[in-house]
Amino acid sequence: MAETAANRHDGEPDEGPGRHFPHSVDGTRTEVVHFGSTEQMVAALGAEDEGLRIVEGLYPGVSFLARGNVLTITGPAAVVPRIMHLMEEARGMAARHTPMTASIWEQLTAMLRARPETSVVDILSYDILSSRGRTIRPKTANQKDYVDSIDRNTVVFGIGPAGTGKTYLAMAKAVQALQHKEVSRIILTRPAVEAGERLGFLPGTLNDKIDPYLRPLYDALHDMMDPESIPRLMAAGTIEVAPLAYMRGRTLNDAFIILDEAQNTTPEQMKMFLTRLGFGSKIVVTGDITQVDLPTGTRSGLRVVREILQDVDDIHFSILDATDVVRHRLVGAIVSAYNNWDETHPSPTTPKESTSR
Repeated sequence: MAETAANRHDGEPDEGPGRHFPHSVDGTRTEVVHFGSTEQMVAALGAEDEGLRIVEGLYPGVSFLARGNVLTITGPAAVVPRIMHLMEEARGMAARHTPMTASIWEQLTAMLRARPETSVVDILSYDILSSRGRTIRPKTANQKDYVDSIDRNTVVFGIGPAGTGKTYLAMAKAVQALQHKEVSRIILTRPAVEAGERLGFLPGTLNDKIDPYLRPLYDALHDMMDPESIPRLMAAGTIEVAPLAYMRGRTLNDAFIILDEAQNTTPEQMKMFLTRLGFGSKIVVTGDITQVDLPTGTRSGLRVVREILQDVDDIHFSILDATDVVRHRLVGAIVSAYNNWDETHPSPTTPKESTSR
């Protein structure tokens, strides 16, 4: 078990950097990690060493001993190098003053188990946007790949289940591009389709009927910008939030354009939207192909577009999955359970999708 910070002694001698202890006959291995200071080690391991407790839960055969700025790791010979990598990444994040909370430790361990070669420091220390005391950054390797693809490509499709950050990160990149004057306006759009309902049967004016479909986009904007500035920017046309039908016949120049809930477009609507692309603009299309609300027998434009544009240069498809869900932990479990059920109960009206990126 880990020894808590309260029981550490700064006066004990440190082992030399990278020193390897002899392997015992039972296949265990001991290694040491040196931190820049005792304070850095405390910051890296988290409040009351919660990082060590999380690692012990994943690798029950591993034990830790903390003295001063040195952490000694003992455990199975095949596992200790992985723990060393974990601790080195935690040390790097603490050196960049990233708060090592329990959720950050869980993200760290999950990423390194999925992609052992990943540099977690580069992912969790990559700030897209800072607003009102909070920083927006990718939280998984796939999310970082997605954000990087937006920088590198003119058209990007972010496809994945609920909670994977595909829309939120795209919104953050749009606001960043506007702040850096890379574009002169942001255009946010969604198809007005919802399961089991049609607009004509909803009460109120056309704006009253459409507003609920666009509300998630407004909510994200309020997280990322000064709420008092949003009405002014919308009145000036710098930010536009509109239903997909309003895009027809337009050419959108010098804009960052996001199409959300794209699984609910028809193939014809998707073609219409993509051909609105003008000079100096960037498009991000987000959607979840497992939650299509179109009438039975209507193919999703998001499904079809992958078959048509997969090999076109400067267009990229980023695929996110249940491991990228950053909402409540149960959301990831729910997504995985539904995926497993779909694998064993294929729908005759839902063709199985390719998972190629």
